[in-house]
Amino acid sequence: MKTPKYLFPKDYMADPSAHVFNGKVYIYPSHDRDSGIPENDNGDHFDMRDYHVISFDNIENGNPTDHGVILSVDDIAWAGRQLWDSDVAEKNGKYYLYFSLKDKNDVFHLGVAISDKPDGKFIPQENPIKGSYSIDPCVFAENGEYYIIFGGIWGGQLQRYRNNKALEIAAFPADNEPALCAKIARLNAAMLEFAEEPRDLVILDENGKPLMQGDTTRRFFEASWLHKYNGKYYFSYSTGDTHRLCYAVSDNIYGPYTYMGVILTPVVGWTTHHSIVKINDKWYLFHHDSVPSGGQTWLRSMKVVELEYNPDGTIKTIEGGGE
Repeated sequence: MKTPKYLFPKDYMADPSAHVFNGKVYIYPSHDRDSGIPENDNGDHFDMRDYHVISFDNIENGNPTDHGVILSVDDIAWAGRQLWDSDVAEKNGKYYLYFSLKDKNDVFHLGVAISDKPDGKFIPQENPIKGSYSIDPCVFAENGEYYIIFGGIWGGQLQRYRNNKALEIAAFPADNEPALCAKIARLNAAMLEFAEEPRDLVILDENGKPLMQGDTTRRFFEASWLHKYNGKYYFSYSTGDTHRLCYAVSDNIYGPYTYMGVILTPVVGWTTHHSIVKINDKWYLFHHDSVPSGGQTWLRSMKVVELEYNPDGTIKTIEGGGE
């Protein structure tokens, strides 16, 4: 069993989105702080205000470089509060930071900020992505096309929408109805808008039926990530209140995906959020836990561990060390 290690003990950072740009590993985390807001199921205590980027020349034994603040709530014209999870994609020498943020009406949208360098500073667009909602964007590039996957329930507000339209009153499906899904859409050539209506990223069970909302140990909650291994698409995500990182596999980027198992068992702290990246000839799982802060769920620390596959393409489960 591989042992996870902490990446940046000097500060509390979480939701690590890792990429290799120009031969160097860059990690784009959310930046936790002690907001003083009481903890609740809507995540109001996660009142993050800015993003840093952390880079490594060698993820195995190199020292981290903190490049400082690359984007702040104060930089964003439409900002309300809560600068949650983000991801970065590179196209034609430009770097695009996709982020989750509530507007002045306390509604989450996805925004875009642009830089000429992977370590910023990033300049935000004047408005959020048109038609965007909810949280946790991740971007996947293939054959010159870029796809964005997003969504999160509870505080992530996904339950407020159906068919990309806002509901008058937020509603969850019944436990015996198909679960709410992450959304996937191709981005336009400018990387600033959806090129199509977001679609449901459906996860099927072993019998080919969509996972039910009541299947809380397997259904989607938040924290989308997509990577490709041996020609197949691996969609990984958090189950939220059951604290697992799970994954599902498809031959088509749009799905449907078939549930395959657990990548990471629960960690110390409520949330689980991650990225999966190939660096040289090894695969790595970047995630976080709350051990250094004494279990305070809003003060999390980044970790990394080697991720391994079985000969049949399934992923070996990693022990998170939590409940």
